[in-house]
Formats: sequence, C-alpha cells, structure tokens
Amino acid sequence: MSILLNKQTRVLVQGITGKIGQAQTKWMLAYGTNIVAGVTPGRGGASVEGVPVFDSVADAVKATGAEASVFFVPARAVKDTVFETLEAGIKLVVVVTEHIPVHDTMEMRAEAKTIGATLLGPTTPGILTVGEAKMGIIPGNLFPKVGGRAGVISRSGTLAYEVGGILAKAGTAPSTVVGMGADPVVLTDLADILTFFAADPATDFVTIVGEVGGIQEEMAAEYIAKDFKKPVIAYIAGRNTPEGKRMGHAGAIVQRGMGSVASKVAALEKAGALIATTPAEIGTLAQKISRISA
Repeated sequence: MSILLNKQTRVLVQGITGKIGQAQTKWMLAYGTNIVAGVTPGRGGASVEGVPVFDSVADAVKATGAEASVFFVPARAVKDTVFETLEAGIKLVVVVTEHIPVHDTMEMRAEAKTIGATLLGPTTPGILTVGEAKMGIIPGNLFPKVGGRAGVISRSGTLAYEVGGILAKAGTAPSTVVGMGADPVVLTDLADILTFFAADPATDFVTIVGEVGGIQEEMAAEYIAKDFKKPVIAYIAGRNTPEGKRMGHAGAIVQRGMGSVASKVAALEKAGALIATTPAEIGTLAQKISRISA
C-alpha cells in the first residue's frame, strides 16, 4: 500500500507547457503516473506528451476528474494558483517551486488546514510511491521496481534518494517517499505527514531524514511520544553546523539552541526513535526492526 499517491491517482500538472513542466511530465508518465491534465492559462487546447492542456484548473477538473496537482510555475504565481487549485476541489498539491515568500506560504498553509487539504513544499522534490507513481522531480530510477513497507519522510531531496536505496539494499524497500520541503515554513508539518503513515496498515516503520535548522523534528518527537505506535528511525544531517550559520537550505539555520542536531536527536531519542549517526546505519537499524517484527 501507500499514502497520498498511487497509480490510480488522477494528476494535474500546473505549468505543463514550460520547459521544466514538459520534461518532468515526460518522466512522471514514464514512471507510471496517471497524468490526466495540464494547465497553462492561454494554452488551452494544446497537448504535452498526449496530455490535454486547459486554461484553468476548474476546466481541467471538470473534464478529467483530476484530484492531485504538481506545480512547475514561477514563485510569483504560486499562491494565487494554489488558491485556484484548492477552490476547484483538489486536495493534494505538491509545490516544487523555490523562492516563495514566507507570508505566501503561511497563507497557503492556513487555507489548506481550513479545508483539510494536504500541500507539500515549497522547495520539495515531491512524493513517490515506489513502483506506482510520482509527483515532482524525484528520480524514479533510483528506487526498486516494487515497493516495500518502509515509509520515508525527508527534508532533503538528495538524502531521500540515498536513503531509499539504502533501505532497498537492506531488504526493507520504501513504500512512499515524501519530500516535505526545505523552507523555514513548510505547507505541511512533519508530524502531520506521520499521521498518514500511522493510518496505513502496510507501513511497518518510518524513516525520518531531518536536518539542522527549524523545529519540525522536535515537534514530530512530541507526536511520536504520545501517539505514533510504529518504530521510527531518524537521521539528522548537519552535525558540524555552527550555531547561527545559514546553510544551503533556507530552513537550515540554528538559533539559541533550537534546531540544532543535538536538540533534535535528544527529542527524537526521548520519544523512542532509533537514531542513525550516518545514512548507512539506517539500513542496519531497518534490518533490526524487520527481525523484531518478523
């Protein structure tokens, strides 16, 4: 099984006629994603890789029943387009776009919570359900052909790909890999994504790939301690980051002791998570969980 996305999910691509939109549409289709429509205002009636293009989200949803959307649109257009998408009834949105103003993200986040929609991003590689479908830029060829029973949530795109490979080699292939986004404010919290895996009977355990900066992991630790009943492996990147230093990701900044690797590890360990000190150690811990569960 999987969370949020499977091979039946009817996907809409925003900005499908742009250079990146066209390329990613081709690769998502090749992976098996059920892309039923694209939207670019003023380009209605065209097609990309055999996918019909519409002028508006409402037109696309009416014609195709699209239920999820992935964004390849400029940062300045994201907020209005997200609101248009939510108004059309779509409840899963993946925002790959970078450099979105924080106040725009906060408005989108608030609206999504109000209506019960799930938004991933900004600055996310997307979501991939192994062997079924993907929304975003996650390279499908880095994952096994058949999914397993390990959920993955990552703040880092590249590390998500690496961890997927590590789990597969350990004999505990991932089911769904979720990139939650790397900005200081994200559209859906780590703890909220964990709730989807908690409800999935085919998920045996979850691997969290965190990084220095922000308090997402600390907040997730509170949820894990109180309500999450499945094993958790956690790896936090950025062990040698000095306090106050801004790293490559917008969200990777440490201030006043909050958001440090030490504070995240302490919170997650206290909540019962197994802590990996290197990515490679994730495979060893996954095998340990599998032996205990067998």
